[in-house]
Amino acid sequence: MTRIKMLSLVVPPLLALGACNSLSDQDRALLNSASQNAEAAKQQAAQAAATAQQALAAAQAAEADAKSANEKADRMFQRSLRK
Repeated sequence: MTRIKMLSLVVPPLLALGACNSLSDQDRALLNSASQNAEAAKQQAAQAAATAQQALAAAQAAEADAKSANEKADRMFQRSLRK
C-alpha cells in the first residue's frame, strides 16, 4: 500500500475518536452538576438512614414498654381471678 492510502485509512478514525473524547464546557458543567446532585442525594440517603435507625430504636423501646405493660396487666387480671 502506498503511504497516502495508509494515512487515509488511519487518520479519519483517529480524528473521529479525538472528537468523541473532547468535552465541551457545557458537557463538563453538566457532568459537574450531576456529580453534585449525586453527592447531595448520598447525603440525604445517609440522613434518612440515621433517621430510620432512630425510629427503629424508638419502636423497639415502645415494643418493650408495651410488652411490660401487657405482662403487668396479665398479672393483675390473674390476681383478680384468684380472689
